Parts: sequence; structure tokens; C-alpha cells
Amino acid sequence: MRLVAGFTLVDHGIVGLRTELPLGQVIVYVLETGAGALLLAGLWTPIAGTLAATVELWCAFEQPRDSLTHILLVTLGAALVLVGPGAWSVDARLFGWKRINIRNRKS
Repeated sequence: MRLVAGFTLVDHGIVGLRTELPLGQVIVYVLETGAGALLLAGLWTPIAGTLAATVELWCAFEQPRDSLTHILLVTLGAALVLVGPGAWSVDARLFGWKRINIRNRKS
């Protein structure tokens, strides 16, 4: 999930930066590309997911013609904030992998 969101954000950001845009939209595409790169690496996943969700939510309202992709990326960003980076990420190497064990309730 982290890799799909990261690749999509980086691709969308790079494609957007290839056209001549006003400064406000350039900043949005730079933030989108940066959040995607952080998600690809699995570095600062809660911060990158929050940034990605915020930027894509803004884009969904600002560019309603392509809102389905933006809404999907908002959902993925929010899910990554809640789930975390996973075992194969820089965050797991730096801070340890958090594992939740659910016990059986046998009475």
C-alpha cells in the first residue's frame, strides 16, 4: 500500500511539474513529490501520510475533474498514518517494527 501510494504521488508530482504553472501549484506538486518519496522509502510515514492526505484533499477540491484519484490518495494516506510503514521500511530499521499480537479469548 505504501509503495503504490508513493509511486502514484511521485508520478503525479513529476508530471505536474513538467508544465509551466503558477507558484502555488508548483509548491503543491513539490510537496506531493516529496511525500511520495518519503512514503517510498518508508521514512517518517505518519508525517508523509498526513502531508499526502492533506495535499490530495486540497487537490480534490481545487481540481474537481480528476477528483477520484485524489480521493483514493487521501484514503491511502490516511490509512498509512493509521497502519504505519510496515516491516520493510526505514522507520522499522530506525525505530523498530511495532507488532500487534491479538490473543484468543478462551474462557
